[in-house]
Amino acid sequence: MNNKVKIVSVFFFALILSCAKNPFTGKSTMALVPNSQIFPSAFQQYDQFLTENKVLKGTKDAKRIETIGMKIKTAAERWLNANGKSDYLEGYSWEYNLVESKELNAWCMPGGKIVFYTGILPVCKDDAGIASVMGHEVAHALANHGQQRMSAGLLQQLGAVGTQVAVGNKDPKTQALIMQAYGAGSQVGAMLPFSRSHESEADMIGLTLMSIAGYDPINAVKVWERMSELSSGQAPPEILSTHPSNETRIRELTALIPQAKAEAAKYGVTFK
Repeated sequence: MNNKVKIVSVFFFALILSCAKNPFTGKSTMALVPNSQIFPSAFQQYDQFLTENKVLKGTKDAKRIETIGMKIKTAAERWLNANGKSDYLEGYSWEYNLVESKELNAWCMPGGKIVFYTGILPVCKDDAGIASVMGHEVAHALANHGQQRMSAGLLQQLGAVGTQVAVGNKDPKTQALIMQAYGAGSQVGAMLPFSRSHESEADMIGLTLMSIAGYDPINAVKVWERMSELSSGQAPPEILSTHPSNETRIRELTALIPQAKAEAAKYGVTFK
């Protein structure tokens, strides 16, 4: 057995043994790299980012980001405690920062380190809009999407090794064409759909969290309607994107609103 075949075999067994479960969906997820390794690195990268960018502290908007972030976190804790998952957040270290940038974006590092850019605040419009984006970002952290992306990347590399093994006896030109086809096929056929599924999952979880926190979930739809108006149809085709289209998100979020409201009602939160 040559070294490449050994590598494929080791990763195959590692995949079988390294699985986690998403508490919000009940689905098994890939966990080839443990959070105990991911979180320290993510926290370090987050701190480095903050030193290199203009972080706003003490302003009205900065306080709103922190306050709403804490409400969404509390909603997550309430849900996890109620569902027998009180120890799930071990190792998480929540932090919410507003950074000056024209980008229409917010993001979350593994373990709960969140950044909002000032550029997205007009799209959010109000506290409920911020809560919809915050819920989405917190959901990414709770669902360990960073861990899954790293695991998927390792599997993509494993597939490349397996493909190299399979085409090892072919001429170099043919090998190159096959490897290029594998790279494009694995990206469009696996990695991009995988990323889009994470976005949809974060939308679903985030909608529930913002509802439990007391924010009407209809506001998540309104945020994406405003985002769609700003994009003016300039987004790439959904099949080539890491995110679902605005239209898909609006449709899916609208369909999920009754479910989110029903879940919030379990915690005494109702909407007109």
